[in-house]
Amino acid sequence: MDAVTSMHDTVATRRATPPAYLPAERPLAMPEQSLWRPTGAQGPARAPQRTALRRLFVFGSAAALTAGGGYEMYEVLQVQGLTVPEAVVLALFVSLFAWIAFSLVSAVIGFFAILVGPDHTLGIDPTAPLPELTNRTAVLLPTYNEDPHRVMSRLQAIFESIAETGRLTHFDVFVLSDTTDPDVWVREEAAYLALLERTGARNIFYRHRRENVARKAGNIAEWTTRFGGAYAHMLVLDADSLMTGDTIVRLAAAMEGHPGVGLIQTFPVVLNGTTLFARIQQFAGRVYGPLIARGIAWWHGSESNYWGHNAIIRVEAFSGQAGLPLLRGRKPFGGHILSHDFVEAALMRRAGWGIHMAPGLGGSYEECPPSLTEYAVRDRRWCQGNLQHLGVLPARGLHWVSRLHLITGIGSYVTSPLWLVFLLVGILISLQAQFVKPEYFPSGFSLFPQWPAQDPVRAAWVFAGTMGILVVPKFLGWFAAMTQRSERRGTGGILRCFTSVILETFVTSLIAPIMMLLQSRAVAEILLGRDAGWQAQQRDAAHAGFGLLTKIYGWHVVLGLALGAGAYAVSAPLLLWMTPVVAGLVLAIPTVAVTSSERVGLALRRAGLLLIPEERDPPAVLCRAQALAAEPPGAADMPALARLAGDPTLLAAHAAMLPERATRRKGDVDVALVVALARVEDADTVAEAATLLTAKETFAVIADPAALLQVMTKPAG
Repeated sequence: MDAVTSMHDTVATRRATPPAYLPAERPLAMPEQSLWRPTGAQGPARAPQRTALRRLFVFGSAAALTAGGGYEMYEVLQVQGLTVPEAVVLALFVSLFAWIAFSLVSAVIGFFAILVGPDHTLGIDPTAPLPELTNRTAVLLPTYNEDPHRVMSRLQAIFESIAETGRLTHFDVFVLSDTTDPDVWVREEAAYLALLERTGARNIFYRHRRENVARKAGNIAEWTTRFGGAYAHMLVLDADSLMTGDTIVRLAAAMEGHPGVGLIQTFPVVLNGTTLFARIQQFAGRVYGPLIARGIAWWHGSESNYWGHNAIIRVEAFSGQAGLPLLRGRKPFGGHILSHDFVEAALMRRAGWGIHMAPGLGGSYEECPPSLTEYAVRDRRWCQGNLQHLGVLPARGLHWVSRLHLITGIGSYVTSPLWLVFLLVGILISLQAQFVKPEYFPSGFSLFPQWPAQDPVRAAWVFAGTMGILVVPKFLGWFAAMTQRSERRGTGGILRCFTSVILETFVTSLIAPIMMLLQSRAVAEILLGRDAGWQAQQRDAAHAGFGLLTKIYGWHVVLGLALGAGAYAVSAPLLLWMTPVVAGLVLAIPTVAVTSSERVGLALRRAGLLLIPEERDPPAVLCRAQALAAEPPGAADMPALARLAGDPTLLAAHAAMLPERATRRKGDVDVALVVALARVEDADTVAEAATLLTAKETFAVIADPAALLQVMTKPAG
């Protein structure tokens, strides 16, 4: 009964004293923004002439490359005049070629920027003495059904790293939980209490939302309206984020030194990959990613973008301009905006706040899904969120570069079905030429016969040029890395890094057709009205059986065989040209199985392949996070009710952290809670009650102080 008494005292006194696990509230208004009637907006300032010239160069170069590629493709197809299918192929080719040409230009610019010297955006110099601070910054870590032990391990490493800078008094840390699994929720609270005990911190706070309205965007917005008035800036993390204290302090100082800046986005490095898929992703991001980041930062200027995490935001700008509206219509296009970050950045920029990227800062890290299957789950949600931006594009007052970011996000998914249509129409044209009797003398007067033909020599050059545009950034990234001693050593040296580039290119070429179909299916599902929902991210490698892989990827194999048969029916050379796509689809099941393997990934690491510098010389914050995560997590598998019943301290803390329930309107009934209380009435012990309740009912009970007290009056069992 000690646990019940402690909890009863907590419930009785909670209205008299504020919870110790949250600071005093400093409310801040965050009005919902209209996409059609900007409120309080001053309008974005004109870009400096230097930035305007840079943009002219980027788009002019991309346009020139596209014009050249389009002309060559036209010459391939128009030997005896363009047919309607050939015109479709040409239009698709030009659209897709423009997409990859634009990426190439940014990569080439980034390559030369890296060779010229380090990036010092907004005067941020990582080698300069650490600046002093005057304002307060909140570090926000949203979490949703994540492993609490790992989340708190990373958070403790970040907290200790900030403390080492001597500027800890300028920071408060908030764990913002949207967790819906009751067992994870209680483990989360236990891990939080353990974190407080280990650190002795008084500036690490915890808040749990009963309903995760608007998901992460709503989570951050709710914090802003309750506590935002006490802080000048907020540093937004993800559950898998790591950042060094040095980087966090420099970001805060840059915000203080530039009052017109609303957001600074860092360039996170992917870490902790163990499977082949994850290691491929982190190698590519580490070696090729800096080229793209430096390239786009070069011409973005103050109209950069926000990726939703590992970024610092001015609270005034966010609260005043980033209150997201509900999109009109039903899901999946209507409702809450899933990919909120692009839109928040666009709205802040609309009001004149600068949005910058700091690609040269470093000290910013994240993790990658362990397999293509898990990546596809997350990508499906991103696809829906980006297609929702079709409803944001016409918004009034947006900067044209902000609109371009939205178009880029949409295009990153629309291009997959376009590639698929391009391939299918191309094969149909070839089949028609092979098996359908040509009409040499069509109706109407004609002096000469019309011979169906394409130029095979030019076609070979177009194919080679397109492949070159796709792979050139990889080798530029390799060359740029080899010019820096730390990068060269950290990636295994010149030969091993070059071998890694070849290996990454080969594996990525197998994965690309699979992703093309997955994204094409996602786009089709969204157009048909299917909502993606919001699932917790799987961050650990898990072995998927052959049956499951066949169920998920069997249709890839069938389509690959059909494409291969169609190509071979035309000619063996066409099948040879189609080999990258056909092989990727036919080998989808073994490709996914092998790339999901930790054994393969770690074997390549031991061989010195797919290495990144952070593996050879890991940052202290990563080592600390890994050491903390390796410690035993405690009673991780205990059901929520059983754990609360067996730990009076945890039970009292849980009761203290519960928010006040909103006043219930007459007629409103929490069905899950009513059913749960009826089942609790039938149980003789807490342990028996735990077996009778569903997860949703358990959540309803532990979220309600009175219901929880009723359960805890029973013997533990």
